[in-house]
Amino acid sequence: MNLIRSLAYTVFLFISVLVGSMSVLVFGLFSRSAGMRSNYYWAQSNFIALRWLCGLDYEVEGEENIPERDAILFWKHQSTWETIAQFGFLPPPACVLKRELMWVPILGWALSMSRQIPIDRGSGGRAVRQVVREGRDRLERGMVVVIFPEGTRMAPGETRRYGMSGAALARESGRPVIPVAHNAGDFWQRRGLKKKPGTIRIVFGPPLPSTGKSAAEINAAAQTWIESTMARISDGYPDEV
Repeated sequence: MNLIRSLAYTVFLFISVLVGSMSVLVFGLFSRSAGMRSNYYWAQSNFIALRWLCGLDYEVEGEENIPERDAILFWKHQSTWETIAQFGFLPPPACVLKRELMWVPILGWALSMSRQIPIDRGSGGRAVRQVVREGRDRLERGMVVVIFPEGTRMAPGETRRYGMSGAALARESGRPVIPVAHNAGDFWQRRGLKKKPGTIRIVFGPPLPSTGKSAAEINAAAQTWIESTMARISDGYPDEV
């Protein structure tokens, strides 16, 4: 039964991506901000579908740390859930994502309309400069910039060295970094179809200052907070990190 429910949600997800992308484009014809705002309702519809079909809900800790505008967020990356959730919790976000998504018809057009930041993850320093340049533009427009600093989805209990683009953006812009931890990977595996019933815990941490710090120091502070919080909320982590 769990597999059938998970499959039903997967069908819903693909349909919702198509419908949601078209909504962004249609509303964007009248107002770009209205088109971007429709992403919020797309995320909310997925929250409802996950709750009804899979018994998968969420709870938020640190809600007072959710920014209203022009902020940088480092999110733990474990599953598809957080790529949806960012649109449901935040003001219109600009997410750093792989450029291949921009080649998908309709979806790619909607991502462009929403001012997302596509990068070639293999281009090294050029990608970092692009994130800094376009990230500062989005911040100046009042958007929040979302970065998955590990660069790829990690299994529970695992991490890797954080990429430099987000830390470089924080250093150059002077904005603090808001770290975000969650245990979605305990319920929705990175390459799995099944979604386990339960409650995802997502924690928005206090802003970490970037002024006067190097990119390496910014990354170290963010990673320490995220991984220590993961150890507290996730069954897949050791008791201490």
